[in-house]
Amino acid sequence: MATSNPFHVDESKPWLQKAAGWPDEVPRNMEFPAKTLRQMYKEAVAQYPDHNAVWFLGAFMTYRELDDKIDRFATALHKLGVKKGDVVSLLLPNSFQYVVAYYAAASIGAIPSGINPTYKPMEILHQLKTVNAKTLIVLDALYEGQVAPIRDKSPVRTIIATNIVDLAGLSPIKKFLGKLLKKIPTGPVPADALQFNDLLKTEKNVPEVDINPMEDAATYIMTGGTTGVPKAAVLTHFNVVSNAAQARAWLFKVKAGACSVGVLPLFHSFARTCVMNISFSYGGWMMLFPKPPPMGELLDTIVKLGTPGATYFCGAEILFKKITDHFESLPESDRPKITGKLDLCVSGAGPLHRPVQEAFERITGAKLVEGFGLTETSPVVSGGIFWGERRLGIIGYPFPGTDWRILDTETGTKEMGVGPDQAGELIVAGPQVMKGYLNQPEETKDHIRELDGKKWMFTGDIGYFDEHGLVTICDRKKQLIKYKGYSVFPKEVEELVGGHEAASEVAVAGIPDPETGEIIKAWVVLRPEFKGKITPEEMIAWCQKNLTHYKQPKLIEFKDELPKTMVGKILRRVLQEEDPLWQERTKALKAQKK
Repeated sequence: MATSNPFHVDESKPWLQKAAGWPDEVPRNMEFPAKTLRQMYKEAVAQYPDHNAVWFLGAFMTYRELDDKIDRFATALHKLGVKKGDVVSLLLPNSFQYVVAYYAAASIGAIPSGINPTYKPMEILHQLKTVNAKTLIVLDALYEGQVAPIRDKSPVRTIIATNIVDLAGLSPIKKFLGKLLKKIPTGPVPADALQFNDLLKTEKNVPEVDINPMEDAATYIMTGGTTGVPKAAVLTHFNVVSNAAQARAWLFKVKAGACSVGVLPLFHSFARTCVMNISFSYGGWMMLFPKPPPMGELLDTIVKLGTPGATYFCGAEILFKKITDHFESLPESDRPKITGKLDLCVSGAGPLHRPVQEAFERITGAKLVEGFGLTETSPVVSGGIFWGERRLGIIGYPFPGTDWRILDTETGTKEMGVGPDQAGELIVAGPQVMKGYLNQPEETKDHIRELDGKKWMFTGDIGYFDEHGLVTICDRKKQLIKYKGYSVFPKEVEELVGGHEAASEVAVAGIPDPETGEIIKAWVVLRPEFKGKITPEEMIAWCQKNLTHYKQPKLIEFKDELPKTMVGKILRRVLQEEDPLWQERTKALKAQKK
C-alpha cells in the first residue's frame, strides 16, 4: 500500500530545479509504503541474514541472531501482558539490549520510548508519567540511584533489568570477575525485577497484531527541552519508516555491509533514525558505544573494524571538532590511519561551520555535510549533498517528498520572499511529520496546521530562502533577543564573537533589562593558550570595535565548558537560568506582573 499525493511536492518549485544542485540520482518524489518497523527490519533479515547487524563491546551479532532475539523478547513481552498501545520505556545506553527491546516492543504494537541514561530521578519520573509507561527496561547500574527513589510515584509495574555485558559474548567467569573487580558497572535491582537474559529464553511465538502504520505510534520521543519542558512527540510507523526510506534515497551510493558509527545515543531521534533505522534499510551494521569513548579509542576502533570506504558517522559539530583537535595534538607518526575508512559524515543538532568542515575533511579524507531536522519530523527534514557541489550555510536540500515554506513570524500566514531581510518561520510538510504531541492537543494545534490540504509543522526556526529556494537558518524563534526594538539572532552573535582568536566555543542569550528590553550576554570557552591572558572586558572592547552596536554583548563570562545535550547541542537556556542577573531580573519581572 502506498500513500497518495499529499506527500508529493510541486516539481515546478525552485528548490527542485537542477540549477539548485539536486542530485540526479535522487527522486524528487517517492511513493511511501504504509509499512511497520517490524516489516522494515524483517525485509533486511530476509535479504541479509548472515550479514553483521550490530557490533558492541567487542562482539558482533548477525541479522539472523538479532532477529531471533527480537522475536524471543517480543514473545516474552506479550506473555507478560504487554499489549498494543502499551508503553515500554528503555533506560539503557546504546547496547544490543536497546536494539532488541526497541524492535521487540514495536513488533507487538507496543510503543518503545527511550530515556536519557544521564537523567536524574525527577526527570525520569516526568517522562514515565508523560508516556504512562507500565514496563521499564533498565540497566542494573542505573536502578538504585535513578529509579528506586521514584518507582513508587511512577506508573511502572514491571521492571526488566539487564547488565551492560549481558549479550556481549563474555564467558560467565569473565562477567563474574569483571563485576567483582568493578571493571563492569553493576548495581542492585529489586527482588521482583525480571532478568532480560531469562526472557530471551522464551520460545518464539510472536502474536499477529493489527498495526495501522498511518495511525499507530511506533515510538514516543521526548523533545529536547532546550526551550522548555520536554514533551512526547508521537511518531507513527509510517513516519519513522518513511524517514528511513528518504534517507536511504539520499544515500543512493550506500551498499549493504556499510558501517554506521553509533556514538550518538539511540534514545535520541538523530541516532534512532540516522544510525539504527537507516542501517536496517540497506543491510548495514552499527558500531555501538555505550557512551562516547576517548577520541583515541574511538578512532582506533574505526580503523580496526570499520568497513573500508563505507564507514559513516553522524554527530554534532563538536564531535568532529574534537576528532580534528585530537589529530592535531598528535605527532604525524602517531595519528590513526583513518584515511580510507571514514566516508560520509553528517553534522546535526546545530550549524556546521566551514573551518570545522575543512579541517575535518583534510585530516580524515571523509566528506562532512550538515543535516537539519527536529524530533517532531522523525527527525530529518533536509541534508547536504555528498556527491556534487556542496554549499555551507544552507541546511541542505529538502528530502524527497518534503515541502517547505517560510511564513511571517507575526501572523504565520504571509509567505516571505528571498534574502535575509525576508526571514520568517520555517514550516515543513512531508511523510515524516509527527502525528502530534501526546495528550497535548493545544500544543499540537500550535505547531501543526493544515494548509492547502497538507499537514505542516511550524518548526519554530527562523530562516530565509536564497534564490534557489534553499534555506539558511538564523535561529530559534523563542531565543530571539529583543534589544531596543532590534531582533538579534544569538547564532549570529555566537559566530561573530567566535571570530575572536581566543574564542573556542561561544553561547549567547538575552538577559532581561528594564531600559532596553534585553541585553546580550556571551559565555565563552577560551582556547587553552589564551587562558589567563585575556579578560572579559578586553573581549567586550573587541566586540565594540567589530560588531554593530545592537549585536554587541554587554556581558561576557568565561567558562571552562558549556552545558550540552548528549548529542552536543549547547543549552543556552541552562546558562540563562544559572545566571544570577537573569534570575534576579526574571524574578523582578514576575513580581511586576502580579
